[in-house]
Amino acid sequence: MLLQFNILSWSAWSPAYQQNASWRDWQKATAAQSLDNSAPSLSQVPSMQRRRFSRLSKMMLHVAFAADAPPQCHSIFASRHGELNRTIGLLEDIIAKQPLSPTAFSQSVHNTASGLFGIVSGNQQASTSIAAGSETLAQAMVEAYAQLASGDKPVLLVYGDDPVPPIYDAYTDELEYPLALAMLLTNKEAEANAVAQLSIDTHGASQPPHSALCYGELLQALATQQPIAGQIGRQQWQLSFGAVHE
Repeated sequence: MLLQFNILSWSAWSPAYQQNASWRDWQKATAAQSLDNSAPSLSQVPSMQRRRFSRLSKMMLHVAFAADAPPQCHSIFASRHGELNRTIGLLEDIIAKQPLSPTAFSQSVHNTASGLFGIVSGNQQASTSIAAGSETLAQAMVEAYAQLASGDKPVLLVYGDDPVPPIYDAYTDELEYPLALAMLLTNKEAEANAVAQLSIDTHGASQPPHSALCYGELLQALATQQPIAGQIGRQQWQLSFGAVHE
């Protein structure tokens, strides 16, 4: 199945690349970047509220705001690991026989960023949270396509992950580093001022394979407006600019 989208706007954040323009100079992530503890300032949120948010929630909210979505739009929040760091902290408190923080407990669920976005922005539209292992972003795109097929309004897709706690290092199969990205999407037929077009072949495994495409390469292509194609998960992705191709 071929999924086709217009990208109306986008935003991405990592400690080394905090502005869209900085992704033009992207280089492959290093282990040192995965240890950087910096987080977006998230100045749109009052400090008393903001200080309770995890770094992952701050990253995802930052890009969601920066994508400049309509005030009331459907949203999809996707994360492979979600609030795993906060959950590990709670488990360590239990082992140490320490009282659990009610705030930490309430924000340890996988849809934390989705819920916080609705509260902070006043967005009362439906929001979906997705986790699908290494296919998390790919499956979020399938969900976005399904939502766009049943409506004509843009959908905000937000993806984010933080490095897993050290106790899980032996089980990770790729370099983990902090990253969040957001895309405001419409379907291909929508008349909109798109900054790019994205096509995803969900049966990519049956086609001649492209080389693997990492998120940094995809974001660099968006920042430089250079077409790119590659495989993310088991899907074939193609990013293009200008008129939408049939």
